[in-house]
Amino acid sequence: MSSFKNLEMAYAVSIHPHITVKKSLFQTKVIYTPTESPVRPITQEYTPTEGSRLLSLLDMPKDKLLAELKQKGAPASGSNGHYHLEACLSDDHQFCALQMFRYADFSYIAIGEPRFYEGDEAKTIAQIL
Repeated sequence: MSSFKNLEMAYAVSIHPHITVKKSLFQTKVIYTPTESPVRPITQEYTPTEGSRLLSLLDMPKDKLLAELKQKGAPASGSNGHYHLEACLSDDHQFCALQMFRYADFSYIAIGEPRFYEGDEAKTIAQIL
């Protein structure tokens, strides 16, 4: 399991207006304030094929995304991949933040800015994770 403070997008999530970060000596708690739900970090790796599919899913409208997931399922993550996903998902699936990275020049390089989803959009995106 990944740690919130080790995420590349940790700062972007921590300054989101609906997120509260509580730090103590040994742990960092991230809370989605509208529902007081804990937010958990997730990291996953994807092959070039599955990573490209995930990127296209994230750009689809909600109805097309749901149809695609129902037909083909979520992209399969692997142990070591060309694409890297960092995500933060609240336990009640009302908040989701994610950012994709592509491996190039011996490191992962961000593909765009972090994306934030709340409410029904977050529940839809949670189905991918």
